[in-house]
Amino acid sequence: MLLTMRQRTVSLISPTSRTAARLLLLACLALAAVACGTDGPERQQGAVAEIYERGQRSMDNGNYRQAIAIFEQIQARFPFTEFGKQSQIDLIYAYYKSGRTEQAIDAAEQFMRENPTHPRVDYALYLQGLTWFDAEPGLLDRTFGVDRTDRPPTDTRRSFAAFQRLVERYPTSAYAADATQRMIFLKNRLASYENHVAEYYLRRGAWIAALNRAKAALEEYNGTPANKKSLEIMVRAYEELELNQLAADTRRVIAENFPDS
Repeated sequence: MLLTMRQRTVSLISPTSRTAARLLLLACLALAAVACGTDGPERQQGAVAEIYERGQRSMDNGNYRQAIAIFEQIQARFPFTEFGKQSQIDLIYAYYKSGRTEQAIDAAEQFMRENPTHPRVDYALYLQGLTWFDAEPGLLDRTFGVDRTDRPPTDTRRSFAAFQRLVERYPTSAYAADATQRMIFLKNRLASYENHVAEYYLRRGAWIAALNRAKAALEEYNGTPANKKSLEIMVRAYEELELNQLAADTRRVIAENFPDS
């Protein structure tokens, strides 16, 4: 079963409360900036740490809007501090949880580009993959049994690529196991789309094109449930091309690998 990240609910804040929160945040940041300019390193670290903790509490409470505001300000004002880097990572997650897809992807890409040897690069890759990940159909799709395999899987490919990079580069990462499980789902989704295109060619009488598409799906996404459909498409194409021996050989492959079919 696919693992999911801890769910948080976004709290609703009145306009008055939001304004007050912004003013408080700006005041704290101003004080921190003064502290950084007048006191020693320990005082500076403590001032930024206090603001960062406020951002963490906002995120723990599901108030991603406020967390984003705090982390963006820390990153802008104290980019080279320890908390500046950590805020950059937390922003990826906050963007992701608040549905700000493009910002989450861009933030992850920027972090990995600027910090290629940082110990949290695997986490940035994981969040980038999650942002693109589309594990389940939407509610209406599930309710009415809508087949989504005909939709170009652009985000699916990107998600698969991000998880693949994570697993290949950081095989011992705490996120590698979950990324691997998600890749299995994504791999079948990609194979199903290739089958859909191959079936389109069948309906058009483009037997060779259908055969090549099904073969490519079988080779590139081997080991998925969609492989059976790829083989069946190949049988049909071989038959239409009067390559009966190849059709018979493919039927044997189906019987051996899918005995319950």
